[in-house]
Order: sequence, then structure tokens, then C-alpha cells
Amino acid sequence: MGADAKTAMKGVDLSEAAAKRIARIVANEPGKIALRVSVEGGGCSGFSYKFDLVDSRNEDDVAIERDGATVLIDDLSLIYMGGSVIDFVDDLMGQSFQIRNPNAVASCGCGTSFSV
Repeated sequence: MGADAKTAMKGVDLSEAAAKRIARIVANEPGKIALRVSVEGGGCSGFSYKFDLVDSRNEDDVAIERDGATVLIDDLSLIYMGGSVIDFVDDLMGQSFQIRNPNAVASCGCGTSFSV
């Protein structure tokens, strides 16, 4: 088993604050069932996170469920996100979803771009 497979097996955790916020957002969007988090090439550090409300689940999705919220992450993105925690922060700087990713060796000021 390679390092990528071991990382993916770690999974991703969802904080209580993130779960409550996701459940509230999805409840207000007719037809939507979950928040999809994916990793894409690009961004100022090499990779970036993408957040989408979705109405269906793909075959390769891993579902993370907590407190009535569902987050979907595809197999490929999970390789880069294994061991991460998805959180929701509401502070003086504003409200945002944040991903604390132990695989990221660098990130940028926008908080949505990282490198491994």
C-alpha cells in the first residue's frame, strides 16, 4: 500500500460548527442534498479547494455525515485531504469554511490555496 492510499484512509473530519452551518445552508436550498468539497489544480499555491452545493452523489464520492449535514469528497480529492478537518469560522475577519490540512506544506493568504 502506497503513501497515497494510507493518506486517503485517514478520512476527513467535520467540526460541529461546520456541520451546523452546512445543514442550515442545504436546508435553505431546494433540491440540494450536500456540500461537495473538491481539490483542483491551480490557485496561487498549486491546488485550491472548491465548494459546491449538489443535488446528487457520484459513485466515487465518500460521504462525511454529522449532525444532519453531509459533505461529499471524491476519491481523487480525498488523497490530498486525508486527515483534514473542515471547520466553519465566524470572527471579526468574516465567516468562512476553513480546511486544516496536515498534508499542506504551504498555503496562501486567501486560505483556499495550498501545496503538498
